[in-house]
Amino acid sequence: MKTSKVARKLPAKGKAPDVTGLRQRKRQQTRARLTRAAMTLFLERGFEATTIDDIAAAANVSRRSFFHYFASKEDVVTAWQENAASALVDEVVARPADESMLTAAENAIAAVVKRLDPAEAAAMSRLKRDNPALQARDQLKYETIERALAEGLAQRGRTRSDRQKARLVAMIATGAMRVGGDSWIGDGAREKPEAFVKRTFDAIRAILT
Repeated sequence: MKTSKVARKLPAKGKAPDVTGLRQRKRQQTRARLTRAAMTLFLERGFEATTIDDIAAAANVSRRSFFHYFASKEDVVTAWQENAASALVDEVVARPADESMLTAAENAIAAVVKRLDPAEAAAMSRLKRDNPALQARDQLKYETIERALAEGLAQRGRTRSDRQKARLVAMIATGAMRVGGDSWIGDGAREKPEAFVKRTFDAIRAILT
């Protein structure tokens, strides 16, 4: 009597892990950890008093690893600003289509600044005000925000005229936010950030009407 051979299925091979994706996520996590550590130390100790070694130690990475992500301490501040600009574009694009560009800009900016801790935002503004190197980066911040806002608003239109209007609204809104932000800091940052955004845009509408 012949014994039938039972065919055994080989276990299905699992998919190879997405090494590239995993590596990218780890890089993003490390970059975010360095940014958070740096901003915390800047606020606690001051920008000049904080060293790159301090930041690396707080983020639990080596000094050499720090330079894989940032060329300087100033670049960490810029990265924080770039994240805010990216969030602003997302908020503008997500606004209802029936909102005017100015209203969409106001609501998007309010949504972004609402996530900020008022005390930290005020402390960071004072930090930049007292440091010449960061003042130059602060100018870059507003340029970055203006471009991001114009980009997001332009996606709401289809014509060349819409794109021009988007640039104008972005320029007016960013300039007003800069003036309003200085006033907010000067008043001791007592009101919530979204409240000063509303006050600033109310002033814009009063001028335009």
